[in-house]
Amino acid sequence: GGGGRPPVAMERAVVRCVPSEPKLSLRFVLPDGSARHMQRDQEEPLGRALARIATNAAKGHGKAGKKSKKARAEGSAEGEAAVPAVRLFSRDGTAVAEEVPNAAAWQDGAVLHIGDARYRVERNPPALTELRLPRSLLAGFPVCPKVSAEFAAPQHCLFRWFREQRPAGGGEEAGEAWVETAAAERVFTPSNALVGLRLKLRCTPGDGEQRYGPALEVESSGPVEAGPGACTFDARHLYTKKVCGHGSVRAVSYNILADTYAQTEFSRTVLYPYCAPYALEIDYRQNLLKKELAGYSADLICLQEVDKSVFVDSLAPALDAFGLEGLFRIKEKQHEGLATFYRRDKFSLLSQHDIAFSEALLSEPLHKELSEQLAKYPLVQEKVLQRSSVLQVSVLQSTTDPSRKLCVANTHLYWHPKGGNIRLIQIAVAMSHIKHIACDLYPRIPVIFCGDFNSTPSSGAYSFISSGGIAEDHEDWVSNGEEERCSMTLSHPFKLLSACGEPAYTNYVGGFHGCLDYIFIDRNALEVEQVIPLPSHEEITTHQALPSVSHPSDHIALICDLKWK
Repeated sequence: GGGGRPPVAMERAVVRCVPSEPKLSLRFVLPDGSARHMQRDQEEPLGRALARIATNAAKGHGKAGKKSKKARAEGSAEGEAAVPAVRLFSRDGTAVAEEVPNAAAWQDGAVLHIGDARYRVERNPPALTELRLPRSLLAGFPVCPKVSAEFAAPQHCLFRWFREQRPAGGGEEAGEAWVETAAAERVFTPSNALVGLRLKLRCTPGDGEQRYGPALEVESSGPVEAGPGACTFDARHLYTKKVCGHGSVRAVSYNILADTYAQTEFSRTVLYPYCAPYALEIDYRQNLLKKELAGYSADLICLQEVDKSVFVDSLAPALDAFGLEGLFRIKEKQHEGLATFYRRDKFSLLSQHDIAFSEALLSEPLHKELSEQLAKYPLVQEKVLQRSSVLQVSVLQSTTDPSRKLCVANTHLYWHPKGGNIRLIQIAVAMSHIKHIACDLYPRIPVIFCGDFNSTPSSGAYSFISSGGIAEDHEDWVSNGEEERCSMTLSHPFKLLSACGEPAYTNYVGGFHGCLDYIFIDRNALEVEQVIPLPSHEEITTHQALPSVSHPSDHIALICDLKWK
């Protein structure tokens, strides 16, 4: 046997080709080490692209590519020799015909010959487009990276977590010594032993079909810090360790306190003076919130006061890792809005029907009658139309029993204590809209209506939702004095029940506590299996009021298990 050299690992030629873009891109490294990146029309015949690669390769380094026109015309021998033969062979070894368009020619596994060099074509290999760690890491709290990828999915990526080496006694710096931890999951919860050390994540993108792309690494900006110890939700997690069965739905409604409102001077000094300033910071609260929500093993989560960046960079990536898909609806003119999450293996999304109350009142024929009644009270009408409140409505279908559908509504009503009349109008719009979806578009599907209604159980709003109607002589029509009276008789066709009853409070701040949040359910179709108890009064008041170092919001999450009747 002759001394044949072992086959050289073939170089890669990476092709990116997607239908939505007219050009495909091609990247490879020439034998002399120079990188090439070319864009070619997807429709162009292969032959033209190969000819272009040949002249491109011939340029090489140095002056070869810059020959004068005259020299090129005379075809100096040196120039001729430098243009290599370029061909493309398909996986089975046959040459790809030159008239085949680029999009069809450059298949995964094909082999490109440039002179003596060989390149294996990788078409649309998995690639990471973003890899980020949260700014704040707390021991005992899950660290959820933000992973964005192309031709790959986070659940198929490989994760390796490293921690800094502790500096040895003599003043050496920790430097670049990293020790791999045993963790190989997407979510990593650092132990107390890692306090004071930074973390590093290495992620390799995968597509679930045994294809992997180049890995990326990201280091935490700071070290793991000590967590707060016990939180208000720890005891509640004892009831929600497991996801409930397919015949049941665990629903959560929670106003998570927008950063927009938590970090103002007014909030720090007037609203929440009892709360340690660091515990109002968004990075700190997000750590608590992600642990709290993940631990509820919920099927449906309706959140209010969700900052857009919190949804995109923090909550959606974290809850995605725990099996939940998120939908976001911003409030016009504001940086916060509503989010609805649903468990992917239990539900699929059929349709979305979000509205802004003011816009719907003005433009949707559905609300014409209400709009005309409201026009008789210009002062109230103006207030209603100024509000940016929105209603998020999602229609879900069970993955195991397609006949089971759900209309999930989520809202955050006007907040002002004297705005009871405004809230009644907002509810009227909401109920008409939900009726259109759950009676007309999807006849007889059950409704779950969650939110921060800014209304106590003694209010007209609560009574309107639960009784099905409101009389024109109800005192809430004059909630802001006679001059803003607007009296109407309104009704809706649903039989709704507050699944968690009427707790003493769901909002507990220095100057107020009361029940403002509800999960209303369709009594005809759903029943309450269990209500997860709220934290004890003692837990809520340990640090005077909410938020606190052990509770991330001024509201308390409502959680209940429902089942189909």
